Parts: sequence; C-alpha cells; structure tokens
Amino acid sequence: MRKIVLLFVLSLSTSIFAQKKDKTLITIDGEKITVSEFKRVYEKNLDAIDNDEAKSVTKNLELFINYKLKVKEAYSIKLDTLPSYKREMETYKNQLSAPYLQDTTFIDKLVEDAYFRTKNEVKAKHILVRMPREATPKDTLTAYNKIFKLRERILNGEKFETVAAQFSEDKSAQDDKKSGRKGNGGNLGYFSAFRMVFPFEEAAYSTKKGEISMPFKTQFGYHIMQVDDFKLSKGEIEAAHILIKDGSAKGQKIIDSIYLKLKNNEKFEDLAKKYSDDTGSKARGGKLGKFGEGRMVKPFSDAAFSLENENDFSKPFKTRFGWHIVKLLKKHPVKSFDEMKKDLKAKIKKSSRMQLSEKAVVNSLKTKYTIVEFEKAKKILDNKQLRSISKDSLQSTIISINDKKISQEEFIKYIRNRRHLAVYKLFDMFKEDQILTYYKENLIHTEPEYAYTLKEYEDGLLLFELMQEKIWNKSSKDSIGLKKYFDNNSIKYKTNTLKAKKGQVINDYQTFLEKNWIADLRKKSKIKVSKKQLKKLIKFYGKE
Repeated sequence: MRKIVLLFVLSLSTSIFAQKKDKTLITIDGEKITVSEFKRVYEKNLDAIDNDEAKSVTKNLELFINYKLKVKEAYSIKLDTLPSYKREMETYKNQLSAPYLQDTTFIDKLVEDAYFRTKNEVKAKHILVRMPREATPKDTLTAYNKIFKLRERILNGEKFETVAAQFSEDKSAQDDKKSGRKGNGGNLGYFSAFRMVFPFEEAAYSTKKGEISMPFKTQFGYHIMQVDDFKLSKGEIEAAHILIKDGSAKGQKIIDSIYLKLKNNEKFEDLAKKYSDDTGSKARGGKLGKFGEGRMVKPFSDAAFSLENENDFSKPFKTRFGWHIVKLLKKHPVKSFDEMKKDLKAKIKKSSRMQLSEKAVVNSLKTKYTIVEFEKAKKILDNKQLRSISKDSLQSTIISINDKKISQEEFIKYIRNRRHLAVYKLFDMFKEDQILTYYKENLIHTEPEYAYTLKEYEDGLLLFELMQEKIWNKSSKDSIGLKKYFDNNSIKYKTNTLKAKKGQVINDYQTFLEKNWIADLRKKSKIKVSKKQLKKLIKFYGKE
C-alpha cells in the first residue's frame, strides 16, 4: 500500500521550474502554480490511466491540488529537516548526478579502445623504477632520471633483457639464486584489455612494434617498455588439466602412464580425480574454467591454445609447477563489437579507467569556471603538522570557484584521514573534488531534467513521511478510532467481527482519515483556480 502511494506521489510531483511566459493555473496561499507544471504531471500520467473517466482534466486537477496541499503541509511541519530525510536525499542526489559526471563521448571511445584491445593482443617487456608511496617532487625527478638513463643505454645498443635483469625493480625480471628461478628479463608475454593497470595498457597499445617507449608513470613507479609484437586474440578457452607436482623423472613416469590410459580411452575426468595433485581442480575433473592467452604460465598456455578441437588433449609437458596434461573443453572466440559493447561498458564503469571520464568532465569545467587558488592561504601545505592546526586559524579562503569560497578548514577535513599521498597531491585532488561538488550543487540551475526529477523525489519522499505520520501509523495504532469506524459501517462489511475483515477495514479507515484530512487542509488554505486556463486545458486535451 505504502509503495503504491509513493509511486502515485512521484507521478504527481511537479517542478518549481516554469517558462517565463507560462500562465498561472492555480494559486495556493499566494504561491503560483503554472499551467506547464500541471501539464507535465498530467501528461506523465496519461499512459498509466486506462479509462477515459480517470483522464478527466478537472478530476486530475483536484488530485493535483490535494497533492500540493500535502506537500505544503510537509514543509510547514519541517519534515524536510529530519536526519533520515536528509540522508536519503543526499544518497539520491549522488545517484541522480552520477550520469552528469560522465563524459559519454569519452566513455564511448574507451569502449571502442577496449574492444580493439580485446581483439588484438600485444607482447611487451618492461623495466620498472619504483617510487615511494608518498613521493616528493624530488623522488619523482630521481626516478624519472634513472629510468631515462636506462632507456638511453638500450638505445645505445645494450640488450633490453640484460638491462632489465640488472636494474628493473620488478623482481620477476631478475634471476632468483635461492630458488634457481630464471628471471624473465622484463618479458610479460602477450596480454590484452583489462589485464594490466590502465596507464600500462595505454602505453603498450600506443607504442609501435620494436620501439622503446618514453618513460611513463603508473601507481608502481616509472616504466619504459619495448613492444615486440601484436596479434589477433584467440579469445578464451575452457580447459581441464592433470598435474603431477613431482617434476623429476619419477613424476614424468607417472604422467606418462596417465597419458597412456588416456590413449586407451579412459575418461580424463576420472583420471584427474584419481591422480591430479591440483587440489583446487581435481574434484571437478581437472576443470580450470575460462582463461585467455597469457593468464597461465607460458608452457601451459602454449599447450592449451595449440589444441585444435574440443576434447583434444596434449602430450605430457612440464612447467615450474610440475608435469601436466591439458584437455580443451570449449573455445570462446572474441565476439562482435555489438555483442560485447554492453559488457565492455559495464566493465569500464567498474574499472579505474572510469576516473578518466570524470577527469575529462573536471578538465572541461576548469575551462568554464573562474577558479582562484590563494597562495598565502596555501602556505599551510608546508606545515608538517597541518592536520593539527586549530580550527580558528583555518578560516582563510584557500580556493574560490566562481562565487563560492572554500576555506582552509574544508581542506583539512578532506585530508584528515588521507595520509597515503603527498600533501600537494591531496590538494590537487581536493580542488578537483570541490569543482565537482560545485557542479553538482548547480545542476538544478543548469540541467532542467535533473531539477525536475530531483524535485519529484524530494516532494514524494516528504509526502511519504507525511502519510506515514498522519494516516498509516494512525490507522494501525488508533484501535479505538478503527473500532468506531467499523461499528459505524458494519452493514457494509456484513459481519459483526472486526477481526474477520480487519485488513479491508484498515484500508477503508485510511481512506476515511485522508478524506477528512484533505478537507481540513482545504479549509485552512486559500485556493484559486484560473477558469480561463482550465477551459483552455479541457479544450486542448478534449477531456473535461
């Protein structure tokens, strides 16, 4: 019942925004309500109304007036000041404003790039110079100079893998003398979209085959990269395997005996359950699920993707984990763009690259707004104890955006629990956050559809609270009033027992209470309807 009423309320909601030449249809206690406000609500409801009588302009106008009176009452008793209401509205504002914080053109480009990078794999190697988490400008310059010199050495003839093995701070590039593991010299093999952090992926697909990239930065530090190859992706496959962890000749003897059983038509799944040392997959008959090239160690990936037909299985082969036999279960080639578009967009919205869309919006806003940084107030950034500065000393304006002034105190609140980044980086983040906040606060002035929808929800939520207080709670808790209503209408219910028809009686009692309440609201309000504008509406819609 309550949900139905709230939906009805939302559909009846109106807007405070009217065209300049809009005529006044109703005046309630001096407040003017325009023709366009009513038309917006009426037309919105037309599709949901299934009979001509309910489409009556006059009847809908009466419902509209009742609604306006209820909303007016909700504001008069300050239901809009309730903490629960404020929290709900703040959550809704964030949800409603989210699409306006996205650059749709930019997102479309990200989707197209993601598809290309899903369909085409890149093979690359890299060298990494790490930076401290809270890197100072000096740390950044030191790391950049170091990686730049390594790039110069490779351009002057040194082998990329040799420099990577000696100087890269990615440990996988170096030999591990303790375990005997040989380093990869920075080789990452083939990869595609969403496999690496976005700046790394972007650099890989932007560097030409055979070239050494300029230094670029990720969350790990500075990198240089050499691209070795591009190729069409084989998509993904589903596979199963049998693993014998013993990598010695003894283990080879066991895997060879299993291979012979497979050749003699024994079931792969049964053999996996019986012999495989992979505890994670053996219970499922060795099934590994879906994966793409490069997701597994290279010998495994090569063996799996070399299988041509479903249910083919490989000869025994060895990886650092031991001896394997792999079986191809199913191939999943890359789908068409139209088939993948929706999933790629959803994946992008969940990934870090979505921040780039927001960044594009911020950059656009920076060109439209007058933004001033107050250098004198910014000197607090040099104070190592800035989070402990007293509130009274933080009232100077640190940034202004158009006519809005933002104090030092707001900045300190923003960074108080953010200690993982350098303070100057936090200031840049704070400034961008404030630009977006200003933009969201002004959406009601710049985006009419946003303003309409927000007002609808705002009034609808208020009316829900009001109905709960005035009607629903009262009807369920006022046992004396309910009994009296039943006694006065017992003939209608054809029973002398309230319990037998309690649900129906409560609903009818709510209608009774609301009717009387509306009558009281109308008595204490001065309502004037423009007969001229009402006649025009009736003529326009052809529904009296």
